[in-house]
Amino acid sequence: MGNILAWPYLGTVINASYFVTAYLFIMGLKRMSSPKTARGGILWAGAGMLVATLFSFVNPAMGQHVPAVNYVLMIIAMAVGGGLAWYSGRRVAMTSMPQMIALYNGMGGGAAACIAAVELFGAEHHQRSVLALAVLGAIIGAVSFSGSLIAFGKLQGLIRKSLRSKVLQIVNLLIFIAVVAMAISVVVAGNSDNMPLLTAFFLAALVVGILTTLPIGGADMPVVISLYNALTGLAVAFEGFVLQNAAMIIAGTVVGAAGGMLTQLMAKSMNRPLTNVLFAGFGADEGAQAVGGEGGALKPIDVTDAAVMMAFANKVIIVPGYGMAVAQAQHKVWELVQMLMDRDVTVKFAIHPVAGRMPGHMNVLLAEAEVPYEKLMDRHETNNELDRADCVIVLGANDVVNPVARKDVASPIKGMPILDVDKAGTVMVIKRSLNPGFAGVDNELFYMDNTAMVFGDGKKTIQAITEAMKAS
Repeated sequence: MGNILAWPYLGTVINASYFVTAYLFIMGLKRMSSPKTARGGILWAGAGMLVATLFSFVNPAMGQHVPAVNYVLMIIAMAVGGGLAWYSGRRVAMTSMPQMIALYNGMGGGAAACIAAVELFGAEHHQRSVLALAVLGAIIGAVSFSGSLIAFGKLQGLIRKSLRSKVLQIVNLLIFIAVVAMAISVVVAGNSDNMPLLTAFFLAALVVGILTTLPIGGADMPVVISLYNALTGLAVAFEGFVLQNAAMIIAGTVVGAAGGMLTQLMAKSMNRPLTNVLFAGFGADEGAQAVGGEGGALKPIDVTDAAVMMAFANKVIIVPGYGMAVAQAQHKVWELVQMLMDRDVTVKFAIHPVAGRMPGHMNVLLAEAEVPYEKLMDRHETNNELDRADCVIVLGANDVVNPVARKDVASPIKGMPILDVDKAGTVMVIKRSLNPGFAGVDNELFYMDNTAMVFGDGKKTIQAITEAMKAS
């Protein structure tokens, strides 16, 4: 490495590489804003990270402080980590993608906390400004790490109870105050040689992440994942300042800003402030049972009747939900849509921003089935069209179409903007059972006079409806 590090123009080249990295990150993020270009955006951002990593290896500051053997260890770690990520990314089912995102995001926060730990435990003295950034990154990274692991456990079904208690909130607040007090103590002291204090500081920060996430219901997990993604970006940016690493600063700032904006948009889509999501204990346990419907009786129909209703409609709107993801029905849905379009039926998809278990979940699934982006409508567009739709197909969606949100002040989903599918001529709900959604609230839509229920697996039911339509 010696000859490379002695090159007189190396600093200029490294700075230029970080500029290229910033450009690739920002352009990649911009391209991710549309399903049409999202795949290319991921490749752009990945190329930016590759550039930053390669040039970080020849950074003179790194070469002066890192033993040669550590380069070998870093390369081995990157190969192992990259290999595991590639394998898991290829193998993971689309329904498990939110869990993987939560887990990987937690690893990012944990990595930032580890960098902070190395800086705080491994050096006797730091400037107070550096210490302040290190402890900020440590707090945020540790909270993001442990909180993301709890989110993963909830999404994976490993944690089925949402612990809600005023006492728990008070305990968590006291622990957080203790974390802040310990952080201030480290910064004011101007050194980091108090091992017991630092150990307690990191452990308490991890506990804060756990106790903050445990009370949050499954209905809010998309918002929580987005928030922890933003926090991970902030933690990485802070530790980038500590290490004077421009690539970390750029990547962390971009991720933090984008994640923060997305979190605000998600909370706004649910018509609640972020503080309400985090501290109000919104939503019931994932295992909660339906409590019975009002306003009518269930009207089950078979696939033949469903096929006739769709075939003679002029306008059909499809509302996908997590049930479609579980059934992996998106390809069969697109096959049905193509058949309807051949019969001159106008078909659109209505996408609620919090449908599924992560932001953009439904968009990703439909893009996988090569559904044209022009066929997708957001909530505002959909609600302007629903009263003119002859038939609405609700495929595995639940809370986002529940009329209770508009009128029941006691409901945990009161005020959450929904898709007003009940205003359509006919609503056809394709669902395995009457189990409630993440919020644990029985869906009044199922019992309305203009609603028909088709019970069964989403993929098999859509396929059967398509076959029945072909035979008609």
